[in-house]
Amino acid sequence: MTMDIAALRRDTPACASFVHFNNAGASLPPAVVVDTVVEHLRREAEIGGYEAQAEAAARLEAVYGSVARLIGAEPGEIALVENATRAWDMAFYSLRFGPGDRILTAQAEYASNYIAFLQVARRTGAEIVPVPSDESGAVSLPELDRLLDERVKLIAITHVPTNGGLINPAEAIGRRARAAGVPFLLDACQSVGQMPVDVEAIGCDMLSATGRKYLRGPRGTGFLYVRRALLDRLEPPFLDLHAARWTAPDRYEVRPDARRFESWESYIAGRLGLGAAIDYALRLGLPAIRDRVFALAERLRARLAELPGVAVRDVGARRCGIVTFTRAGEDAAAVKARLGAQGIHVSVSTAAGTLLDFEARGIPDLVRASVHYYNDESEIDRLVAALASG
Repeated sequence: MTMDIAALRRDTPACASFVHFNNAGASLPPAVVVDTVVEHLRREAEIGGYEAQAEAAARLEAVYGSVARLIGAEPGEIALVENATRAWDMAFYSLRFGPGDRILTAQAEYASNYIAFLQVARRTGAEIVPVPSDESGAVSLPELDRLLDERVKLIAITHVPTNGGLINPAEAIGRRARAAGVPFLLDACQSVGQMPVDVEAIGCDMLSATGRKYLRGPRGTGFLYVRRALLDRLEPPFLDLHAARWTAPDRYEVRPDARRFESWESYIAGRLGLGAAIDYALRLGLPAIRDRVFALAERLRARLAELPGVAVRDVGARRCGIVTFTRAGEDAAAVKARLGAQGIHVSVSTAAGTLLDFEARGIPDLVRASVHYYNDESEIDRLVAALASG
């Protein structure tokens, strides 16, 4: 599919005001997402929150189908939650670990996930084993094979780390997890929305994602996928009257579907906005989105590499829409502030986000410029010119 970039930019009015290269933080939503959220909030003001929810029941139910189509799942395998961290936590803390059990993860694993590993290891005596990276920076598959034994109770990997263009080999990891009978939890926070993600092709048992990043949805939205075959083995770390039913004074029954991981109270306008964002992406097509995003990112890397004193820091044999770099003599926060003053949005990655990876690479911080399909080539030129003039 050929994208009409001019039309997509008109559908994103803020493109006329500044250059937004912070899509791995929070993308600019298209007009339909903004309108969907605002219209529902207005309807709540007009008739009441419960009444507006009842009126939108069919549209809310349709969001589960949209998420399922997006990742190749079934609607009953989807839970809608507040954010990707909550989605990931609900899956991870449903698993049971004991002394000597092993959790295999990546060197570039995200801080929120690793902190949860540390907490569970402290409570249970489980061990955290980071799989060494290969020469490209991705999870080493031979090292994974070496470590994958009867002690391993979970493989938990971030598909696209927050601090670079790397795409970890999720499908190859999934094949190994299936063969070993080990649950595989994939953090797809940065990959869903910028490339096709199919849970059957990947072979993951659980997947967490957010609305605000490459899906271009509202903040405060996310989802969890749990494979149906695993559902009955997982009881969420906490329950309410939506996740379970109180059947007798001393008994309850957990829901049979993935909505056992949800709470009764939720951001209804945001859920509708998430559905609108997913439907927007599906209409464009994830292969077309991937091709556009990856091409823009490679163009940006090439232009940055031409600048004296600028070093592109991305790793990985396959790279996505996240571009990271450093500039000699200027820390990342200063670069961000200088670009921001010129109407160019980027972000900063530090060791606080991926400690093991930063320590291994000996880098104190990085500037992160993350592109999306609505960015254009002139914006890349503008970023490069701003860096060159500093």
